[in-house]
Amino acid sequence: MTTTASRTTVDLASPLTGEHLLRAAAPVEVLIGPTVAQRLHRGRDHLRGVLADDERPVYGAKTGFGALVGFAGRASEADQCDNTLAHLGAGQGPDLPPDVVRAALLVRTWSLAQGLSGVSAHVVDGLAAMFGTSFVPAVPRYGSVGASGDLIPLAYAAQALRGRGFAYLDGVRVPAAEALAEAGLTPLSLDGRDALALVNGTSVTTAALSLALSSVRASHIAVQDLTCLLADVLGADPGFVNPRLIDAYGHDGARVVATRMRALLDGIRPSGDRPLQEPYSLRCSPQLLGACEDALRYVDGVVRSDLAGVSDNPLFFPDDDLVAHGGNFFGQPAAFAGDVLAMVTTSLGNLAERQLDLLVDPVRNTGLPPMLAAGPGQQHGLQGVQLATTAFVAEMRRGTVPASTQSLPTNLHNQDVVPFGTQAALRAYDLAELLRLLCGSLALGLRQAVHVGGRRPTAPGCADLLDALAGAVEPVDPDRPLDEDVRVAADLVTGTRSRPAAGPSAETHPPSGGTV
Repeated sequence: MTTTASRTTVDLASPLTGEHLLRAAAPVEVLIGPTVAQRLHRGRDHLRGVLADDERPVYGAKTGFGALVGFAGRASEADQCDNTLAHLGAGQGPDLPPDVVRAALLVRTWSLAQGLSGVSAHVVDGLAAMFGTSFVPAVPRYGSVGASGDLIPLAYAAQALRGRGFAYLDGVRVPAAEALAEAGLTPLSLDGRDALALVNGTSVTTAALSLALSSVRASHIAVQDLTCLLADVLGADPGFVNPRLIDAYGHDGARVVATRMRALLDGIRPSGDRPLQEPYSLRCSPQLLGACEDALRYVDGVVRSDLAGVSDNPLFFPDDDLVAHGGNFFGQPAAFAGDVLAMVTTSLGNLAERQLDLLVDPVRNTGLPPMLAAGPGQQHGLQGVQLATTAFVAEMRRGTVPASTQSLPTNLHNQDVVPFGTQAALRAYDLAELLRLLCGSLALGLRQAVHVGGRRPTAPGCADLLDALAGAVEPVDPDRPLDEDVRVAADLVTGTRSRPAAGPSAETHPPSGGTV
């Protein structure tokens, strides 16, 4: 990936990364070089040869779909395309966030560009052109089970690219045909194989999981930083990150986290006013954060493999004259990873909320005023923010029930086991944003603690972090609404910005997608 002052370039001949997906929220340049073009043409030529052989069955091109595979499909390729997409226009709910949709289409584009799906070259060309604009298909959230690919959401995306249904352009929801015209894009023309290849992959699942992972990774670092700042503001002894202690614990993640925390705490001078043993939210933070690091490395590996894989059915291998029918659209790895990521996210949220609770409690915060109020009773400081963080954690805990174990047969038992990876990934994506807000809430509390009598940090790294917060957020004196301050602090400590809002709910606009 290369980045200029104005635009990122994604080369489809190179590996796809999570950073590509983050940058795809804005216009990016997608390159289709000669290697990719050759792969696409070879794959398409092989498909044509297979379809010309009456003795060779090809799912979705010569047959019906799903449980109706035993019946012949439509004779016309254009009709087969319409039939593929029309019956999948059954999604409901609010539109998916624009960054998820564009990231999903980048994943889909890269998968198709490997030349194993038999798609027309102009399909990849059209997708590449879309990424140079702000066009975003309007895709309803609910409808995928993460098996046979994200069929329903990707069908809405495909319809919008054909000029049917709805789309966003520069953040405004309009009929897709209008958005294409204003963006200077040509509606995609698809045959049956093109249409099936566009929908028959777990690209929404992979995209949501990757974006969630990027956000949680940033918050994980932020919680480490804020834990160090909390220790310094309170005057705690840094012995809980002692290298001999952590090495004896035996876990690599804890070693990585504690090494980083020691660097930030370098120069700290304990006040001597704290108890011999701090509460677990400080004392056990390297162990908790280290376990999160170990788990995040597992999710890293799943995302990396998903981004490097081809998700479709069937796949076409010209060198072996092989049409392979199978299950490369089954999102079980992402389902497990999404569940693990949700557990990590909620555990980090628990830690941040407990640390804020420690900070606002005069019994445990070394004598700072209750709720960090500048004038208790006349002012209420962080009281509203703490109430909100309690609600955030309750929501996160409710959302941590595993999705990957909830298999429910569907499609006349053709899909008799399903992974629900889409649910796991989108749920992790939602929880990641709540964790960001918890980081912002704790950061705001630490900035306020110093204002109401907490000591200035003695470790230079911690002092720099406090100064950055003080430069971005005014002290709470007098009381004021703090919702925006929490978001500003979250942006600062995580190095990320608040996500674009999802589209309006389904109740406020006509259904998107479908044949019009």
